[in-house]
Amino acid sequence: MPTRAPSLLDRLDRLGAGVLRVLAGLGGFMRLVFALFAHLPTILRRPSLVASQVHFLGNHSLAIILVSGLFVGLVLGLQGFYTLRRYGSEEALGLLVALSLVRELGPVVTALLFAGRAGTALTAEIGLMKAGEQLSALEAMAVDPVSRILGPRFVGGVIAMPLLAALFSAVGVLGGWLVGVVLIGVDPGAFWSQMTGGVSFSGDIVNGVLKSVVFGFTVTLVALYMGYACRPTPEGVSRATTRTVVVGSLAILGLDFILTALMFGAL
Repeated sequence: MPTRAPSLLDRLDRLGAGVLRVLAGLGGFMRLVFALFAHLPTILRRPSLVASQVHFLGNHSLAIILVSGLFVGLVLGLQGFYTLRRYGSEEALGLLVALSLVRELGPVVTALLFAGRAGTALTAEIGLMKAGEQLSALEAMAVDPVSRILGPRFVGGVIAMPLLAALFSAVGVLGGWLVGVVLIGVDPGAFWSQMTGGVSFSGDIVNGVLKSVVFGFTVTLVALYMGYACRPTPEGVSRATTRTVVVGSLAILGLDFILTALMFGAL
């Protein structure tokens, strides 16, 4: 028998159900945010738990961050040299590489890699705890999972992200130096002097650090919420892990535009 085409009421019903799901998700996300901030003093009184999460999230992401930063710096040095050579400004290669990394590529690319590596690990870990009823067992023992499990991971992610972004930018500058100075032959004095003279601490470095803190805050929250709110099944954990990468990446790119516009006075 031929299937009946969906009527206007059916479409409105599906649309309404989708809107309600989105609103329920936003409500649950904000409840988690408020709960984390409410337990923040308790979390900070457990520095050993936070330190272990900084090690877990930062150290395990270090290899991909350093390798990616090196290759991004190599590409920036190569592309930047041939672009600047058209205008006879090859000496400004160091400034171009440093500003590109400190302002944009360092925080953004690091946050995207952080979402793909550490964010998915957080979501899978929390989701598996929920599927194994470990979170329910903590609640049965009068232990708040937000304070004991989610809180240290949240603070650890916010701390680890700026450190990884700084390492990414530093290794990227080294990659630009290798291409520009060692391989192509740009004057090393001009490379470093242009960089140190043109990069502002308050206007460039601080803004890049602020971006990385905001991105770390966002990615960690998204990862924790997706794991905490997922269905306690293998399929639910798998979908939550995928959503962490998608939602986290889109949030990073959207926030990057907003923060850049605010920092440079476009908004």
